[in-house]
Amino acid sequence: MNRRRSVHFYPAAEVELRDAVAYYNEQCAGLGFEFAAEIRKTLDRILRFPSAWTKFSPRTRRCLTNRFPYAVIFQYNDTDIFIVAVMHLNQEPNSWRDNLSGNIR
Repeated sequence: MNRRRSVHFYPAAEVELRDAVAYYNEQCAGLGFEFAAEIRKTLDRILRFPSAWTKFSPRTRRCLTNRFPYAVIFQYNDTDIFIVAVMHLNQEPNSWRDNLSGNIR
């Protein structure tokens, strides 16, 4: 039986997502909601093919969004996907590591 994995966000990743949505909505009405939809599509790709994306470390992978300059940084096991960061591509490449100290939601 092929069970669908559950998605869990680290608190810092939730904040990054919320902040990016707010930023894009400030730039142009509705653009933040388009960004959120693109993140949803990215999460769907991760759920379907978690091992397909670029390794960032032995346990962490990165999946780029298609329309926005962002990546979803994640870890996974047989039952769960853990979103570590929703990272703008101009950030320090290893800044996502700071998020690992938070509890998962």
